[in-house]
Amino acid sequence: MESVMHRIRFLYREMGRGEKKIADYLLEHVGEIVGLSISTLAEACGCGEATVVRFARRLGFDGYQSLKIRIAQEMNASSVVSREISPEDSCFDIFCKQMREITVTLQNTESVLDPAQLEAAAQKLMNARRIAVFGLGNSAAIATDAAHKFLRLGLDAQACCDNHLQAIIASHLDRRSVAVGVSHSGASKDIVEALRLSKIGGACTICITSAGASPLVEAADIALFTKSEETEHSILAVNSRIAQLAIIDAIYSYIVVRADKASMQAIFNTEVALQDKKY
Repeated sequence: MESVMHRIRFLYREMGRGEKKIADYLLEHVGEIVGLSISTLAEACGCGEATVVRFARRLGFDGYQSLKIRIAQEMNASSVVSREISPEDSCFDIFCKQMREITVTLQNTESVLDPAQLEAAAQKLMNARRIAVFGLGNSAAIATDAAHKFLRLGLDAQACCDNHLQAIIASHLDRRSVAVGVSHSGASKDIVEALRLSKIGGACTICITSAGASPLVEAADIALFTKSEETEHSILAVNSRIAQLAIIDAIYSYIVVRADKASMQAIFNTEVALQDKKY
């Protein structure tokens, strides 16, 4: 059965302004809704109680209370690790189960990743004068990995994992720049704002996020989707991160095989510079 959060992302584009405010709030504060009355939620989102009811009905519930019950059920059923893992499992059993889940995630990601969007992203990054990759929390490691790979190619790439610096860097990007925002939920306010600021100067904006509509997708020129069955409360989010890394690796390989002499020299220079770092 489709989760409430997945349903929200899927229907996001169809929602009115007030409903989108509720959607944005829930995507970022899903754990808080169980303790909120309808009036409190409406006040927090700056809308009326009728809008909250309309929002719940759009998701297929008969009212706000039914929506709260479903979210509570999903939260109770979820875990900080995979639902398939039990205390009786050995460490190797857990490893095998996680490998199977990762395989499914990569297959699901293949089904939602638009080839034309991936091609466009690779082309933009390959020809960018400057690249800024934004990520926070779990996504910070993905942003760092992406910038590291692009730097090896001789591209001017920078990972930024501080929300104040993200705003500063984004404000200086221009039409020769590319801004990449990484967020599994697609609801991180700082990442969305970084892409919006990047667009002011004319930068191309790319997002890597979970499949479906979200504030981040709306702020991006190019959307690269992953699809993972992880719960919204997974601390590690391993499956989605591996899918994001696979997308970045594909772009890196795409650029390598199309590298001109200058790029090949940059790759060679990188390897030479690292030789003294190894025994």
